[in-house]
Amino acid sequence: MSFAVNTIIADDHPLFRSALRQAAATCVPEEHIQETSDIDGLFALLKIHPEIELIFLDLTIPGANGLQALSQLRNHYPDILVIMVSANETPSIIKQAMSLGAAGYIPKSSSLDIIGEAIGHVLNGDTWLPADIDLTDVVVNDEQSSFALNLEKLTPQQYRVLAMIADGLLNKQIAFEMSIQETTIKQHVSAILRKLNVYNRTQAGILFNQLSQVGKLEVN
Repeated sequence: MSFAVNTIIADDHPLFRSALRQAAATCVPEEHIQETSDIDGLFALLKIHPEIELIFLDLTIPGANGLQALSQLRNHYPDILVIMVSANETPSIIKQAMSLGAAGYIPKSSSLDIIGEAIGHVLNGDTWLPADIDLTDVVVNDEQSSFALNLEKLTPQQYRVLAMIADGLLNKQIAFEMSIQETTIKQHVSAILRKLNVYNRTQAGILFNQLSQVGKLEVN
């Protein structure tokens, strides 16, 4: 069955992009598939192609910062399906990705048939995980999981403020970067802390930066 779904493959490995394209072509017409090798390229494509409906996102693509790229995609483009692809099959990482809203998680060791099966499941409205992965008893940090779920409550502008808080910028510096009043930034910060259910900006920044550490030890 073929779906006319506008798709982006975001992976920095040409051979795997080719394999993904081949597998995706069993479900998606090839003329609907675009490719990029880094996060900047991905967001550039999204700006000029608002019709995109599906993204294959490599966990360690340049610029991804662990799961921060996934969280940003889910925040800015909540209607786009995101399937994570990775050589990392650590159950806790897979569970974190799914808790952030990934529609599926495809190990790079998967055969083309399995990849095609995964794509079909996701396009039919289901989530997909490898058959041998059971996340039922996988324990992840409760505070981090709650934080991940709450990220979707932020507006794109609040998400940008949070990212700069995590980088250590002060309110006046954030206001300068965004060309808005410092009082507006203070309002954003208050809303961010409330929506994320955290005590202060330091806690928010630490939890956000923890997302960037996910998958850092992956061997490509």
